[in-house]
Amino acid sequence: METFDIPLDLERRWEWIKFQLRVRGTNLAELARDHGLSDRAIRNAKKRPYPSVEREIAKALGLEPAQLWPERWNADGSPIRQRPNRAESNSVSPKHTEKGPVGHSKTQRNERDA
Repeated sequence: METFDIPLDLERRWEWIKFQLRVRGTNLAELARDHGLSDRAIRNAKKRPYPSVEREIAKALGLEPAQLWPERWNADGSPIRQRPNRAESNSVSPKHTEKGPVGHSKTQRNERDA
């Protein structure tokens, strides 16, 4: 498949992606189920960068994410970061410090309340 076949317009590109998935006997909902994602996560990739979902969609089409979303990916295959200090995966969240768990500021009690 040539990359010049992929529409540049985001709406048309999304419809093209859905069509290409159907041609291959799958769809976005099935892709979400197969990878433990919500339908909403898949739909989020339509309008905003979502590297892990973009990788799965591209893989299902036999493409690289940079071919589908050249405005979101660098030539070396790394995602272009809108927020460079944010981790791609939130699976490991630093919720504890050396002193113990960190609570939300509104749930922590002041010493004078104790």
